[in-house]
Amino acid sequence: MKNMNDNDVIFDQRSDGLNAFFSKIYALMGAGVLVSALVSWIMITFFLDNMRAILQSGSLFFLVLWIIPLVMVVSLQGLAMKNSKMALPIFIGYAAFMGFLISFTLLMYTATDITLAFITASAMFFGLSVYGRFTKRNLSGMGKALGVAVWGLIVAMLLNLFFASTGLTILISLVGVVIFSGLIAWDNQKITQVYNAHNGQVSDGWAISMALSLYLDFINMFLFLLRLFGIAGGNRD
Repeated sequence: MKNMNDNDVIFDQRSDGLNAFFSKIYALMGAGVLVSALVSWIMITFFLDNMRAILQSGSLFFLVLWIIPLVMVVSLQGLAMKNSKMALPIFIGYAAFMGFLISFTLLMYTATDITLAFITASAMFFGLSVYGRFTKRNLSGMGKALGVAVWGLIVAMLLNLFFASTGLTILISLVGVVIFSGLIAWDNQKITQVYNAHNGQVSDGWAISMALSLYLDFINMFLFLLRLFGIAGGNRD
């Protein structure tokens, strides 16, 4: 009976530690989303004329701008894995820069489209996160396949810059929603796997790394849904 009680205590401590790890990750992820939303609001509210001037500079300028966060992600993940003190401020800076970029996308959609996309993305994120955390199915194979699929999606999006096809945009957006739905579930399961692999001794760097993954999952889900809602509501005032 004593051994069973000891095991119960160990299990409870491990469960509490995992819950704390999840809480830290979601607090960081939420902070990132909040920073992005705040920067987007500031841009649209106070710098609308400047944004319109930048938009007139052409798509090549934006293509260059979108390369910056790709470089920042690689750098940030490396710093997080080294548990660098710079990882957190760079994560916040990355979220702020993403808010700056996203603000230009938001200009093309109505408040209704944005609201619907955000609510839908939030609901899907919540449901998929719960599934990913508690499912007994191993999602690692799916997660690796979807990680590769993201690169194919990026190539398709670059090609569509030249074709500007509405049909291709819809297809890319639908595929994007499917891909990031799977990644949300996988990244939540991965949190538990990382915690167990390190016997609960997880660094802040791991929390930042996983928060970044979930942040990207949510933002991409939101943007793909926004495109779909925008196309569907094309005649909306």
